Amino acid sequence: MLDTIDSTSSELLRRAASTDIHRHLLAAQRQTAGRGRHGRRWYALAGGSLTFSLGWRFEHGAERLGGLSLAIGVALARALDALGYRGIELKWPNDLMHGGRKLGGVLVESTGSARGPTRAVVGVGLNVRIPASMHRQVAAPISDLASIDNVATLDRNVLLGRLAAALATSLARYSAEGFAAFHAEWDELDALRNQPVEVLLPDGRVLCGVAAGVDGDGALLVERSGQRVRCLSGEVSVR
Repeated sequence: MLDTIDSTSSELLRRAASTDIHRHLLAAQRQTAGRGRHGRRWYALAGGSLTFSLGWRFEHGAERLGGLSLAIGVALARALDALGYRGIELKWPNDLMHGGRKLGGVLVESTGSARGPTRAVVGVGLNVRIPASMHRQVAAPISDLASIDNVATLDRNVLLGRLAAALATSLARYSAEGFAAFHAEWDELDALRNQPVEVLLPDGRVLCGVAAGVDGDGALLVERSGQRVRCLSGEVSVR
């Protein structure tokens, strides 16, 4: 585990230029330029967060990775549940939630040809014990493992090992079976299902309706006027 780095995902991508990063794990105590979706900053505090990235090679093309961030969310939520952190839900497409507050996030960056192989770097950020002062720096409400259960005193290296093992197992399963292997579990953990939502689409339009789960490719389904609309990307908020 590194003390400080700009971004574990950025570093793995740099290393990929000269070496095979398949199954390479990189963790850091603190990231100075961690990022989430759409280039947003991911705040990571030394000792208060767990941030790591894992490289993975898929033999198939990038078109089969549409549900990958959802499958990763399932893997992380189940691993945390096994460690005693109950009540974790998943918000499409890449957020871990607890009590309506953001607990962590997943960022998948991939490169490769349409038919494969594809190289993916999976970045994970998880709030372990965040001081009140940092809560005020973040626009959206956040949670941490310490708020769920004081078992957050668990050694972070042990926590990292458990999550990394679960993630590697799930990535291998995804490579063989795709999102279909995780669909039912995602439905059980879906934080948005049957909620009235607004989806800010990439072209600036806002889609309003009721969240109706995800389809077999991991696309969000929004029901409006008796029809279901597929959303492959966008920002979701509960109305």
